[in-house]
Amino acid sequence: MSDQTTGTLTRVDILNIHSIETFGTCDGPGIRLVVFLQGCQFQCLYCANPDTMRSEDGKPCETSHIVETAENMRSFFANGGGVTLSGGEPCRQARKLIPLLRELRARGIHTCLDTNGYVMNKYVEEMLEYIDLVLLDVKHIDPVIHKRITGRSNANTMAFAHYLEEQHKPFWLRYVLVPGLTDNPEHLHRLGLHFQSFKQVQKLEIQPYHRLGVYKWEKLGMKYALENTPENTSEQLTAAKELFEQYLPEVVVN
Repeated sequence: MSDQTTGTLTRVDILNIHSIETFGTCDGPGIRLVVFLQGCQFQCLYCANPDTMRSEDGKPCETSHIVETAENMRSFFANGGGVTLSGGEPCRQARKLIPLLRELRARGIHTCLDTNGYVMNKYVEEMLEYIDLVLLDVKHIDPVIHKRITGRSNANTMAFAHYLEEQHKPFWLRYVLVPGLTDNPEHLHRLGLHFQSFKQVQKLEIQPYHRLGVYKWEKLGMKYALENTPENTSEQLTAAKELFEQYLPEVVVN
């Protein structure tokens, strides 16, 4: 693709995606074009989109299509919106995302990266140069419980957060509050204390646990391990919000 205005996207890369959502309002500021990349190294027990886990289940999408779609939505980005790369885990396709993000930056379109922070390499480092805001999903502060939830340690995620801080890259924390699994006040205090001194953390988003994706697990023939876990009460969400507000500049329930 060659654009008459910027001319910076000199080749068309093919991304492996799950889907594209227009007019998203839950994945960054303003109205967003949300691109869900396919494939994830985490196997979260409560994943609402288990169909994004396996790389082989994706479909091809030209980066030029994303640019064109974003341009068509430009008038809706006036309130601070833009493009969010989500997943799955977008950092797995960082090399192919670099030209796309460079083009969006040249066009003045705001970009967000929604990531679990597990992948870090030279391509991710370069990709981050063109990202305006990172949405960092922290599953749990305790490495043992984190591995139970995701199948992986949280060491890479924590290192990713420190990298963002060192590079002066603004980010939001995202935390799913699962009754009986991620809502222990002791662990919430530890999480708040850990990030209390981070100057690049702009806010923490509490994401209520929900069961909307359970049918997808069943459709895929996968066992949903949290079958008996109830959704949050308003009291639980309020308590977590008030606890985190002791440590972080802004806390919201998403």
